[in-house]
Amino acid sequence: MRTYRDAKAMAKALREELGRRGSALSHGECLEIVARQFGLDNWNILSASLTASAEPGPEAALVQPAGWIVSGSKPHLYDMGIDPAMPYGDGRAALIRCRYAEDDPAYAAMEKGFATMMQSIVAAPYRGRRVCLSADLRVRDVAGAATLWLRADAAIGRTVAFDNMEERATDGPLTGTRGWTSRRIVLDVPTEAETLHFGFYLRGSGRAWAGGFALREASPEDAATVLARVRPEPTNLDFAQAMEARATAG
Repeated sequence: MRTYRDAKAMAKALREELGRRGSALSHGECLEIVARQFGLDNWNILSASLTASAEPGPEAALVQPAGWIVSGSKPHLYDMGIDPAMPYGDGRAALIRCRYAEDDPAYAAMEKGFATMMQSIVAAPYRGRRVCLSADLRVRDVAGAATLWLRADAAIGRTVAFDNMEERATDGPLTGTRGWTSRRIVLDVPTEAETLHFGFYLRGSGRAWAGGFALREASPEDAATVLARVRPEPTNLDFAQAMEARATAG
């Protein structure tokens, strides 16, 4: 039996998909459709039929992992650490979870932000080389984005290379609810780089897990994933060509 949270996420996904197809339905109407998908007459019956045992219990305490920093623009809105309830292979999974649901009035009144779990290391071994950051991500009820990020700084406050996957049309950030999904960033580290910073973040509500991080020198066949912002010549000056739609996962 799906939980109350699952049913609401299904309704939200349905509404978004119908909106993309030009059919506008309210959240309540989508809840009624989800109820019928369960074989019930209406949302009230579905809500009442979900047993208390299916509701989430007390949140597990998260443990701060050694070597990782918790940061972000609004870290006080999130819990971050190792999730003892989420297995991941032979290791552990880290979790960033928003303390408020998207439909919580308290969350709606807040200034939105993001939280990140990250590391900062010396760039010397990677200068002038192409590096690959990889990890697996998993998300639940994410309204915003969950993604990896990798940045090279020449000095404090001066970034010389950066990729957070947010502008990708494919293999980009995860949204909605999705199982373990591999993601990677391939970045050229400039020779003036002094530090490398990397991790994963959650922007908006929901929760995001990460596991299996690896940072290595890229293989010769690995193409850089960062989008080029400096082009060799002007392009699309008449705005006739639209950007490719960004892929979403839900």
